[in-house]
Formats: sequence, C-alpha cells, structure tokens
Amino acid sequence: MSDLGSEELEEEGENDIGEYDGERNEAGERHGHGKARLPNGDTYEGNYEHGKRHGQGIYKFKSGARYIGEYVKNKKHGHGTFIYPDGSRYEGEWADDLRHGYGVYYYVNNDTYTGEWFAHQRHGQGTYFYAETGSKYVGTWVNGQQEGAAELIHLNHRYQGKFLNKNPVGPGKYVFDIGCEQHGEYRLTDVERGEEEEEEETTMMTLVPKWKATKITELALWTPTLPEEHPPAEAPGPEEVLGAEGDGELMEEGQALADISEGETDSLRPGEDDGDSTREDSREYGRDDYRYDTTDQV
Repeated sequence: MSDLGSEELEEEGENDIGEYDGERNEAGERHGHGKARLPNGDTYEGNYEHGKRHGQGIYKFKSGARYIGEYVKNKKHGHGTFIYPDGSRYEGEWADDLRHGYGVYYYVNNDTYTGEWFAHQRHGQGTYFYAETGSKYVGTWVNGQQEGAAELIHLNHRYQGKFLNKNPVGPGKYVFDIGCEQHGEYRLTDVERGEEEEEEETTMMTLVPKWKATKITELALWTPTLPEEHPPAEAPGPEEVLGAEGDGELMEEGQALADISEGETDSLRPGEDDGDSTREDSREYGRDDYRYDTTDQV
C-alpha cells in the first residue's frame, strides 16, 4: 500500500429517494431529523433542510465505509470523520465533499499524516509519520507530494534541506546525534540497471538523487581553557656562568629540560588529542552509513 492510503468514495445516491422516516416541513420536504434508506443499500440518519442533508449526520455506505460529521446541502462540509472500507480514516475539515483544511489521516499500515489539505490532497504544511521505521517528514507539501523546505527526522540523525517529488534536491545537511553535522548536496544520477534491463531497446532512463558530502563540522563538547602562564626564569649572573663546570653544568641543563617538559605538559588542553580522533570517527561515521532512502515506506 502506498502512503496515499485508500481513496475509495461511494456514490451517495442522492438522486434516489428511497425510504424516509422523519420530520418534514409544510411543503412536504424532508426537514429536521430523519432516517433514510436508499435503494442502493446506503443509509443516512441525521438532519435535513429543505429536502437535503444539512447539519450533523451519519451516512453508512453499503461497502462498509461511513461518514460521521457535518453536511451542507447534501455535501460533506465542515468537520467530520470518514472511515474507509480498508480501516483507514480521516478526521478533519471538509469542503464540498473533499478533504480540505486541517486534518489527520490514519493509514491502515499505522502511518499518519497530520496537517493541511487542499481539494482532497495533502497540500501546505504537514507531518508524515512512518510507523515501520519511526521516521517522520516535517515540511511542505504540494498536490500530495513532498515538496519544498523540510526536515526528515530519523531515530539517530536528521536531514534538513529541500524536496521535490518526494526526493531531496540541492544543498542540505545531516545532523547526527553524536555531535556533528555533515554538509553537502543531492545530485541527480542515473540509476543502476541490470543486464536484462540493458538488453531492452527502449529503456527509460531513471534519475535518482545521490548524496555528495562536502564537509563535516563538529559541535564543541568541552570548554577550552587557556594554559597557565609561568613567570620568566631569571637569567644567570656572570659569576654563575663562569663558575659552572663539569658535573654541575650537566645537572643544571638536565634540570632546565625537566622544567621545560613540565611547562609544555601543563600547556596541553584537556581533550586536545581526542579531538583528532573524534574528527576521524565523524568522517567515517557520516561518509557511508547515512544515505537517504528514496523508496516509499509501506
């Protein structure tokens, strides 16, 4: 099943009068609360106005689908819930028998879409949750397709960029929970074809987006500190220089090297060596392990 779910709609048979039990106005029209059974097997119970379904009502289709919500002149209009034969359902706003406005669609595979609708299609700002992987798309939609600025959130990383026809395009970045970001862009490339496909004379070329990383930036995980400044050592006097000979000279030089070594050790900042290894790990971690899967979730 695609992420569009079931779009089956039954004819309501409004041209068929059928059986009616309920209130009428002076002109004999169905007016007020009533129950109707149509010749095609559909049933309606709710409010009427001048012979048409108008106001709150429940319409049950012979296929097993049903609508619970508001009507305006025989059309679903306002807020309502439509339960489809496959078990999926839509809860939200309607206009002229179409999903229109803000609503939530619960798909039979437990995926959900929450956001704006236009003329029965996902259109505007919305969030699609993929139940199988736990990922979700948060961004804009155009005529039912993922298009525009958006964020694709996975369990341990996310992608931020632009989409076109459900695919990422152009510059973007991956943000990893380990504390780094991988910048790059998606470029369209030819899809790999098998031997059987290559033998066909009329093979359609298919372009798929491929991620090209350009750089990796790190997030600071520690606060750098400045090394302590030691006062400069006093220069030896002329008598000390002239009087230093033999073993005494070697001992003083050894002590000076020890002092310098201690000073250099103190000047190293905590985590300085770990930073190089972290950068290497980040490059290896983000290079091949995270690629956008363009296959529709089912």
